[in-house]
Amino acid sequence: MLEQLDLSETLSKSEYKERLEELTPQLRMLQVEQRQLGIPMIVVFEGWDCAGKGEAISSLAEILDPRGFKVHVTFEPTQEEARRPFLWRFWTQTPANGELALFDRSWYQRVLTERVDGLVKRRQWRRGYEQITCFERQLADSGTHIIKFFLHISKKEQKQRFEAFEADPVEKWRVRKEDWEHHKKYSEFLDVTEEMLFRTDAHCAPWVLMPAECQRFARIQVLTTLRDRMREAVEQVRALPPKPSQTNPEAPAAPPTASGIPSVLDRVDLTQSVSKKKYEEELAPLQTRLRELNLRMNKKGMPGIIVYEGWDAAGKGGNIKRLVARLDPRGYDVISIAKPTGDELVHHYLWRFWKQIPPDGRMTIFDRSWYGRLLVERVEGFCSEGEWKRAFQEINEFEDQLAAHGTVIVKFWVHIDRDEQERRFKAREATPHKRWKITAEDWRNREKWNLYEPAAVEMLQRTSTPHAPWTIIAGNDKRHARLQALRTVIDRLENALK
Repeated sequence: MLEQLDLSETLSKSEYKERLEELTPQLRMLQVEQRQLGIPMIVVFEGWDCAGKGEAISSLAEILDPRGFKVHVTFEPTQEEARRPFLWRFWTQTPANGELALFDRSWYQRVLTERVDGLVKRRQWRRGYEQITCFERQLADSGTHIIKFFLHISKKEQKQRFEAFEADPVEKWRVRKEDWEHHKKYSEFLDVTEEMLFRTDAHCAPWVLMPAECQRFARIQVLTTLRDRMREAVEQVRALPPKPSQTNPEAPAAPPTASGIPSVLDRVDLTQSVSKKKYEEELAPLQTRLRELNLRMNKKGMPGIIVYEGWDAAGKGGNIKRLVARLDPRGYDVISIAKPTGDELVHHYLWRFWKQIPPDGRMTIFDRSWYGRLLVERVEGFCSEGEWKRAFQEINEFEDQLAAHGTVIVKFWVHIDRDEQERRFKAREATPHKRWKITAEDWRNREKWNLYEPAAVEMLQRTSTPHAPWTIIAGNDKRHARLQALRTVIDRLENALK
């Protein structure tokens, strides 16, 4: 791909000035429209060392309103970043609606510099391609426009620039020992770059290959491409039909279960129970064993995620309380997920969960989770049909990336029947210190049981994977549910720590 570029492309100073005067007001006006329409945009700058990435970004910064963009410079991952899946630091930097994110190098370092320098294993950079394409597709599907530039110069030109910078007392800091080492590997980097461009040139995020030996030419081409892509994005959003009503209570949440065939929830034996005596005998030893395993996780640097989903009043809170009762509080976090607010509403729905991913050696317990997209948001109409249908694949990919990093994932659906839920609702209303747990919304959601149940069944069936299987807990008896959860977590951790 790169061999097709004409590196002799040039632009005179007068032409450069004329084109810049033309592009500047156009880009400023388009940025205003982009912000008003709430269009998130990502611009990635990759290319050879000293190819002019910084200069291209500076050209943009001189034109655009600084309140509407942010520049992210990608270095080797810090210790904190290295303790999480490699895309974590980039997910947390994705722009909100109406914002522009400029990346001076990006997630592509996993399949470029980190690969060539041997900083990652073969399986890591090979898997990186899959993770990158998932990342970009998910963002594009949610409305983010991605522009990727690769600035190309020859080996000869790179050497001349290195030497010129080193001869300048002010600029010599720009050339490091590592840069010269990479220069010696120019041919190897060229082969790896060609593979990267070929494997990641997607319709939703195509590469723009830029001859950069004439920096004036490269800057104008970057500005022109950005103008055209911003204009295209604005026109696309303006052409969209008005959004439908956020709620559609009459629409079924999912096709009904085939007649006569019990669903995965129908097959749960809700009569299972444990006597108080047996419960008290088994609880403390299980909690102690879990504490031991949690300490081993910390020592080994193994992250863990436990997800709790289930019916209102199913006992998730009490279950979590017994799960963490004897754990060292410095080794875990409990995250209670409510409806998204503020910044969460103007980012991809997975953004707020990526921010909460635990570092190596730590455990995070989610009281409700990203599965809200397939349950509440789906049934209540808070997302479109296309959005919740995409979420099955997006969530599986999300959890796959966590598991690839070594995260142990345990997912619980705490199941109770409608009669037990009603009994617990009434008990909460009758108990002063528990009355805060029951709201009118809980009663309203109960009326939609027949919509939530098929949605939950489809969720359980389509997102139970070998690395992140669902465990359905019979929750009519709380003591049984608590012991089952403890045993399940212990079993998963013991297997992972072998």
